[in-house]
Amino acid sequence: MCGIVGYIGHRDAYPIIIKGLQRLEYRGYDSAGIALYDGKDINLSKTKGKVEDLKNKSQSTISLDGKLGIGHTRWATHGVPNDVNSHPHYSNSGDLVIIHNGIIENYDSIRKELTKRGYTFSSETDTEVLVNLIEEVKRKEGVKLGKAVQIALNQVVGAYAIAVFDRQKPDEIVVAKLGSPLAIGVGENEFFIASDASPFIEYTNNAIYLEDEEMAVIRLGKEIKLRKIKDDAIAYPSIKELKLNLEEIEKGGFDHFMLKEIYEQPRAILDTYRGRLRAKEGIIKMAGVDDNLEKFLNANRIIIVACGTSWHAGLVAEYIFEDLARIPVEVEYASEFRYRNPVITDKDVLIAISQSGETADTLAAIKLAKEKGAFVFGVCNVVGSSIARETDAGAYTHAGPEIGVASTKAFTTQITVLTLLALKLAKEKGVFNTTRFHEHLSELENIPAKVEKALLSNPLVEIIADVYKDSTNCLYLGRGYNFPVALEGALKLKEISYIHAEGYPAAEMKHGPIALIDEHMPVVVIATNKGHYEKVVSNIQEIKSRKGKIIAVVTEGDEQVRDLADHVIEIPETLESLTPLLTTIPLQLLSYHIAVMRGCNVDQPRNLAKSVTVE
Repeated sequence: MCGIVGYIGHRDAYPIIIKGLQRLEYRGYDSAGIALYDGKDINLSKTKGKVEDLKNKSQSTISLDGKLGIGHTRWATHGVPNDVNSHPHYSNSGDLVIIHNGIIENYDSIRKELTKRGYTFSSETDTEVLVNLIEEVKRKEGVKLGKAVQIALNQVVGAYAIAVFDRQKPDEIVVAKLGSPLAIGVGENEFFIASDASPFIEYTNNAIYLEDEEMAVIRLGKEIKLRKIKDDAIAYPSIKELKLNLEEIEKGGFDHFMLKEIYEQPRAILDTYRGRLRAKEGIIKMAGVDDNLEKFLNANRIIIVACGTSWHAGLVAEYIFEDLARIPVEVEYASEFRYRNPVITDKDVLIAISQSGETADTLAAIKLAKEKGAFVFGVCNVVGSSIARETDAGAYTHAGPEIGVASTKAFTTQITVLTLLALKLAKEKGVFNTTRFHEHLSELENIPAKVEKALLSNPLVEIIADVYKDSTNCLYLGRGYNFPVALEGALKLKEISYIHAEGYPAAEMKHGPIALIDEHMPVVVIATNKGHYEKVVSNIQEIKSRKGKIIAVVTEGDEQVRDLADHVIEIPETLESLTPLLTTIPLQLLSYHIAVMRGCNVDQPRNLAKSVTVE
């Protein structure tokens, strides 16, 4: 979750690190810090708050000189967000400086032992414990920094991505990874370190992604040395050419990344099925599926594991797979999956969904499933991410970078990939006849244009948002394919506007939530003309009779719901299985506008992180 940036080379480190930290703000954080080495002294500045606060503090309190530096945005785990607990952290001697993403689970026992040996601690963090453990190993064993890091990391339990340097060795930075992402940008006699490639994309297109339990000693004028932390074996780096471009991580004239990404969905969906879907020929081509088709066709069931918005995409997929391909599906929170001793066999297929490809709980579920012999298929957005490497096969969503913490285009592109997979399996199993298969392919091909049309509701949604921006609670109701969309709509409102909201299957309203409905309760109802329409209309009448305020998402041309609802937002007609790709659009816009009107930080909501790399 925390953001790591480092630089060593011929340029001034400070502007590179500050800009890099700003690029990583999407990950979520509550404090920030920087350490620069000017050839003589380490100049450290850190503060609770945003990178802009760090920038202001640094410029007035420390020297900004130096060609070596590390910076950090911290999402608090051990210790409250404050200046002292912020990273970077010194060792007791003041020679070593470290930044760290992750959790050292056995930090308390290490801290107690180091305290007995005379070490003192100024913060509550596990990170300060780690840097002093490295110092103790370096002193006691008489080894260089790289070896000290390796020995120390073999004594810790937990997850980490670290960057550490020694004022006595100003030409090197040591980095290591287990569970949390870390990339090294390789330039001309300069190196960049970051949690992802966005901080250094304008300087180099070449990157090395560390694997779990790998460390690197980065020295100016020398090749990078990679070693395995466990046994000191040499690892051979593979330099990847980055496909990311600078325009993709800028706002492009939009007020917020979230709004930009909502409007990018037509293109993102198109890019996700481009090259995979040939509607006129009746072909779906997905290498990860084609090469493992028998695994899917012979599976007793599909297990989907995910967290947050990706879990909602998995719930939509459950309807799609069972309805279209007639394959049993179970959808699990990845965070619960590994802890309930699940029954998994080699006849199961596990689909792991994650935008970042670094979600710690989902990675843990993958490892458990593989141990049990299941075939594991990954769906993620980030090329080279941990999930892409850990799974047996998979498919990327080509959404492009998603900077806003609240996922939007990740959700719709995940559904697109899973729909392609379900349709392919339906055809291969003979569940679909040719006519029905072609109908679904053709309609999926039309979805980007229909999302464009759904986005035309934005001015109306903004007017509705103004009416309900001061609400304290909200209900979201849907049935069938759109029940997960109701959950996702409620999550979006909670995430970025801080209004309490809950999603329910519409029929479940009578089993409790109806007690909450009065003239002050807005209720968002997804009431498309496909699937259970008349029953949803009955639910709307029940709400109306209790004076609830009804915001209805309907199929264009609907008259029956229009007569009952306080507000109506239309979406284009489509097949029932594809309605989630359209019904989610006005719900995303509604949460966005309400959050803006309430003065909330839309792209970086409080307490949240984009990439959750700790359990």
